Amino acid sequence: MAKQRFVAPTRAKLDRSVFDHPVFAEFEFAKPWLQSTDWPGLVELNDRLSERLSNEGLPSTRLVAQTPGLLADGLHYEQRIAEGRLATREENWHDLLNALIWMRHPAIKRAMNARQCRDIALVGSKQRTRAQAALTHFDEAGAVVVLRDAERTAAWDRHDWAAVFMDLQAADIAVSIVGHALLEHRLEPDRLLVGKAWVWFDPQPQAHLEQILQVCAEQIAVGSALNDPLDLRPFPMMGLPGWHADAGQPAFYREAPCFQPVRAGRTYPDPSMLVGPTEP
Repeated sequence: MAKQRFVAPTRAKLDRSVFDHPVFAEFEFAKPWLQSTDWPGLVELNDRLSERLSNEGLPSTRLVAQTPGLLADGLHYEQRIAEGRLATREENWHDLLNALIWMRHPAIKRAMNARQCRDIALVGSKQRTRAQAALTHFDEAGAVVVLRDAERTAAWDRHDWAAVFMDLQAADIAVSIVGHALLEHRLEPDRLLVGKAWVWFDPQPQAHLEQILQVCAEQIAVGSALNDPLDLRPFPMMGLPGWHADAGQPAFYREAPCFQPVRAGRTYPDPSMLVGPTEP
């Protein structure tokens, strides 16, 4: 049976309480745009994006309306971004949430685009490399997860979900959402979100999160990360404390369909680690 395409609720019918969920915690700056009865305009969004890119010293990227005229240029979506034009469907949740990810993670988004364009130049726009698949998975459903306990990553290796999530404290983990499809799927409150995690180990997850995100962008840019979809781990994030009403209950980790057993023969790369001095 073909997988059904996700259709987000209309803005008029959306329950605005979905934006109180922790998956949106990094996007407080966008709450007025998300909760309003009206869609934000591209000019308003571009003002914020331009400021963010400028602060990061990154090239200009503008949201442009995805019209038949724009698509007639024959360029691949990623090639337009490299030229500074991010094709955006107006009044569309998926593309609005993508714009918010650009505002939160501009260096990572720029690095992923550069990598996509390099592979398009190598294999053309009709084929896809393993690296392109990994980049797309991360772009749509990715999360950077920083753990301070190596035992939890060992439990993750064997999909012992209770051992991963039970008794987890705020100081034990930091999570940053990169995939805009994760945000879109949360518009349906009953969805059990499963992301694609790039896992890091660090004794101070919260303190070093921003530094780790910068290193993620650097590693993506030089091609030392995200070269295969198997580099990413399934991340049933509803097991996190406060992300689901049943989180913390042992039966939840046994019975909820988002917590799958490890596939025979599946292995994961070791968590990434910062090299060199870190800020306190």
